[in-house]
Amino acid sequence: MGDVVNLRSVRKAKARVSREVEAQANRAKFGRTKGEKLREAQEAERLGKTLDGAKREEP
Repeated sequence: MGDVVNLRSVRKAKARVSREVEAQANRAKFGRTKGEKLREAQEAERLGKTLDGAKREEP
């Protein structure tokens, strides 16, 4: 015979795992310091200027 499984505890465990996955995603998305955000913005600006400077002028 199979083991008896409490469906309530399985449902709660499943919900716990899904909450943890969502928490990890939020930490990655929002858990940056002000310095990290500033550095990322400066890097994006620098890359944009580099691309704009490499454009050819059309006749």
